[in-house]
Amino acid sequence: MKADYLIYVGTGDKKNAGTDANVKIILEDEEGQRTGEIELDNFLKNDFEAGKLDVFPVDKIVNLRLGNIAKIEFWRDNSGAGSHWFVDRILVENRLVNTTFAFPVFRWIQPNRHYIINHLDTSLPQFDTYREQRAFELAEKKKAYEYTQKAPGMPVQWDLLKSKINLKAKSKFVALTSGRWNTLDDLINVYDKNDFPPPKHANGWKDDVYFGNQRLASQNSTLIKLCTSIPEKLAVTEDMLKPLLEGNSLQSLIDDKRLFIVDLDILEDLDCKDGAIMCSPIALFMVDNKKQLRPIAIQLFQQPGTDNPVFLPTDDPNLWIVVKMWFNNADSTYHQSLTHLGYTHLIMEGICICGNRNLSLSHPIFKLLAPHFLFLIAINNRALQLLVSVGGWVDKTMNCGAKGLVNLMTKGVKNWSMVIDGNLKEDLKKRGVDDPNVLPGYHYRDDALLLYDAIQNYTSKYVDLYYDSEETIAGDDELQSFAKEMALEIEKGGGVPNNGVLKTKKDIVDVVSCVIYTCSVSHAAANFPQYHFYSFPPNCPVTMNGTPPKTKDPVDADFMLKTQADKDITLDIMIVTKLLSNRGTQSLGDFEVQYIFDPNALKLVSEFRQELKKISQTIKDRNKTREFKYDYLDPESIPNSIGI
Repeated sequence: MKADYLIYVGTGDKKNAGTDANVKIILEDEEGQRTGEIELDNFLKNDFEAGKLDVFPVDKIVNLRLGNIAKIEFWRDNSGAGSHWFVDRILVENRLVNTTFAFPVFRWIQPNRHYIINHLDTSLPQFDTYREQRAFELAEKKKAYEYTQKAPGMPVQWDLLKSKINLKAKSKFVALTSGRWNTLDDLINVYDKNDFPPPKHANGWKDDVYFGNQRLASQNSTLIKLCTSIPEKLAVTEDMLKPLLEGNSLQSLIDDKRLFIVDLDILEDLDCKDGAIMCSPIALFMVDNKKQLRPIAIQLFQQPGTDNPVFLPTDDPNLWIVVKMWFNNADSTYHQSLTHLGYTHLIMEGICICGNRNLSLSHPIFKLLAPHFLFLIAINNRALQLLVSVGGWVDKTMNCGAKGLVNLMTKGVKNWSMVIDGNLKEDLKKRGVDDPNVLPGYHYRDDALLLYDAIQNYTSKYVDLYYDSEETIAGDDELQSFAKEMALEIEKGGGVPNNGVLKTKKDIVDVVSCVIYTCSVSHAAANFPQYHFYSFPPNCPVTMNGTPPKTKDPVDADFMLKTQADKDITLDIMIVTKLLSNRGTQSLGDFEVQYIFDPNALKLVSEFRQELKKISQTIKDRNKTREFKYDYLDPESIPNSIGI
């Protein structure tokens, strides 16, 4: 094309994003020179189709020789059969100065409303020359976002029900999905290399060291705490544990930071579905002389008593295995309700809504967070409909049922704090496991810290670009509204610094890092190991039948088998955890939508990607020597957002 100017218009790849309306644009350079109205229309071509980039040559605009294009003004009318229009971006190539100028839009364009977009469209509200337009758009965004929350118009279209049917049809034991298993070993024969590969951990379910490793590098590795004293409610004694302590005393283990505890007291008196029982167990773990974590005592309910004994590895072997299964059943309930659904999906949905309601599309913090909000509301709506609804997957497969899961989420979310639970380092410190020399083999901690540091470094440098003083932070009314609204309801992301007032750059970095880390790393750690830990039920049963043992009487293999899920429930667990473990979006740092156009910020994105590559290689090298490999936090395997 020989034109002096080329205008590129990218229409969004969304439902009803394209338009047949008439579109006009005005260009303005840094000197204030403005063109007249330019109609964007390629003769005999259907412009502005969804997902398309159209090019419009413009030759000698009213005899002006424009310099650097500083802003554009564009609008559409209401003509045509389809006049809705979502614009991703507009680029103006000025061939007279050999430069292309980017104008991010990412907006639904209303008819007959003029939109003025500055070059790169990134500014704090107090420095925006078009405050009235910005305020209007925020008001519209608040109304529109409530609508979007309920609509299936997000980029992800995940039909869980259809996917379940397809996988079930492929299953090699589809004709055998009723009744009970003859032996636990029979279950191993149902796996294949394609749709249902053998779980990585199907052979470890009887082993105590493997059970210990489930606290350190599984789907639920955020509960274990350093034990500094034995709680009175745990009825263990030195004499009872002596055969297990390898010549150590309990006090020496405490002094050497080798004693750890998991206390699921939050499950006490949980309202379960009819006929089901939920334990609220306490487990004591020891780092043995080989530096391996192993369980040394489990009490299945909170209050000690003759019908609630402390079970030990020296008890009847089958009984000890059943006790560990009941513990893991409780652990899986906490995992699905809080670690996974409550503390990632639902809390981040509240923050996503809050961000969209309070931060303009032009706000640099919105541009930083937006890639990590993609798909979240759509997947949450789908999951709540099909998994957590009455009669859904949770009701069918989990002892707590949907009612118990919701009740547990309500209890847990009230105590969640962005500055503690949402801050990896503070969470590790609170649990006494922040020292890398304490608790060897804690692969979740060791890998997650690399990623958390990288995210904090990235966000810190990004925040430095736009905030030069505490006065600038205080004067950013959109940012302060964002923080204030987050602090209103703890169910939507409480525990904001300073009770909802961001005062320093560190405050901003802590909030932003929490969101990015939770939507990417935390969710990946909680979600993607599910198939390998849950699909072989004895390994980590989400369903347990019967009654937890109340005495130390020996049990036989048939007793163990009767505690396990029937064939149809087993298949349902396999299918759903397989679907949930699939990765359908791009890796962390490789954003599906690039909202950032500021060259200085883009440089930071590039640096972040390079750091993630280094971390990926470090984790790959670590896994070469690990007894229990843990690849779930390799950045290549971590999506940007909660898309499943």
